[in-house]
Amino acid sequence: MVTGILKTEGGEIAYEEQGRGTPVICVPGMGDLRAEYRFLAPQLSEAGMRAVSMDVRGHGGSSVGWADYTVAGVGRDIIALIRCLDAGPAFLVGTSMAAGAAVYAAAEAPDLVRGLVLIGPAVRFEPTWQTNLLFGALFARPWGPAMWLAYFNTLYPTRKPADFKAYRAALKANLSQPGRMEALQKMVLASKSASEKRLPQVKTPALVLMGAKDPDFKPPEAEAQWLAQSLGCRYEMIPGAGHYPHAEMPEIAGPKVAAFLSELMALR
Repeated sequence: MVTGILKTEGGEIAYEEQGRGTPVICVPGMGDLRAEYRFLAPQLSEAGMRAVSMDVRGHGGSSVGWADYTVAGVGRDIIALIRCLDAGPAFLVGTSMAAGAAVYAAAEAPDLVRGLVLIGPAVRFEPTWQTNLLFGALFARPWGPAMWLAYFNTLYPTRKPADFKAYRAALKANLSQPGRMEALQKMVLASKSASEKRLPQVKTPALVLMGAKDPDFKPPEAEAQWLAQSLGCRYEMIPGAGHYPHAEMPEIAGPKVAAFLSELMALR
């Protein structure tokens, strides 16, 4: 496993690589770490792919103090990382808001993106003054990290990974660092319009993967179906899974992701 730092004009993005072969950029959801892919990355590596997991702005090993925490900003980081690693065209795997960032990257740099896997995808959201007030107070310091972790627990409705206690502790420690909870607040409240507006521009093959008990969507399948229709692709539901099916049920979700990407690799 190799860890590196991408330096951009706005800050630094931390990433790590595992395996060789076709590159797959794995982007975690907001409020999480690149280790979200600790189960999927080895599965992709075993399938002959080069899994590159990155921390989004303000999270993990990436720097804080960015001027932009929107899906467009994260999407530009994805594009920059592909170019830095000379890894294009690459597959993109994005969870939650990062799925919106992957959509943005595929629309803005279609020559660099070979396929998309969108997990628990949040590609449309317009904040209101009510949501700004609610989340601004809910995730403020000093209680913000604890409140986020209480919410984080609900994203695994059926079962927790064996290392969940240690993982939560690492996540809490990271969010407690200066600037990180503030970055998460800004991401939570940021508009996702940049991704929704670009859906018609995306011609890249895609798979939408949704947990049937994802608490972020009511109902989850309706959101998955809407996005799949918008992209002209298929969607798959993971029974019992929440927002992170690839971490909650890696033995089910992982093979689905690897199989889809392997299908795309076989086309060339």
